[in-house]
Amino acid sequence: MMDKTTNMQKPLVHAHNVHKAFHGIEVLRGIDLEVRSGEVVVILGPSGSGKSTFLRCINRLETIDKGSIFVDEQQIGYKYKNDRLLPLSDRAIAKQRSQIGMVFQQFNLYPHMTVLQNVIEAPVGVHGRSKSEAVETAKELLAKVGMSHKINAYPRQLSGGQQQRVAIARALAVKPKLILFDEPTSALDPELVGEVLTTMRSLADQGQTMIVVTHEIGFAREAADRVIFMDGGKVVEEGTPEEVIENPQHPRTRSFLSRFI
Repeated sequence: MMDKTTNMQKPLVHAHNVHKAFHGIEVLRGIDLEVRSGEVVVILGPSGSGKSTFLRCINRLETIDKGSIFVDEQQIGYKYKNDRLLPLSDRAIAKQRSQIGMVFQQFNLYPHMTVLQNVIEAPVGVHGRSKSEAVETAKELLAKVGMSHKINAYPRQLSGGQQQRVAIARALAVKPKLILFDEPTSALDPELVGEVLTTMRSLADQGQTMIVVTHEIGFAREAADRVIFMDGGKVVEEGTPEEVIENPQHPRTRSFLSRFI
């Protein structure tokens, strides 16, 4: 993995005391997390631990009830005006979100668009880039994820692994400062998981800032700079892959990992 120390002077993501409840049930109970530019952070934990909810809060797909989340020194969803914290407009939130790519469990490609059209949609339609520039960038990104040969195919003509690789190219097309991965291999057949993880490892090696929610322990061990273990809406343990995966200190972490290792 590349030396990222020169890009890690200040946090790109800073979450402080983040709380979130659904119908009175607290899902996030005081999450604190910092992620520096160029860092790959993998979040592990059992289903229902709040991992995906926290990820969705970072790019304001979910609102938070308490606390704060900053990305690149901008508080997501709010602004200060006359010493008061005020909610941003939908348009302003969309502008913030445009700096954050996201890859979902389901691929969410537009079925009526070709691979190329899917990748250029946001750069042209949201960011106002010229079509020629967007096409050139899309071709480079599709080559990077090994999908150049399917540039004119439709999603229904692709395997799940191929669709997810296109979804990764689409996330990269807006040149995001941060990419969030929400269990990107969970919907794939086992034999297709490897090709997606290989693409993600390549991004990690190139210094792309990533927060990855996954159950893929091998990916966490090989690609992560830091591993977070969540349970019950809290960060239970965090550290390097060697510390958290190879030598977990918390009984809950040890119990969870015993099913995989």
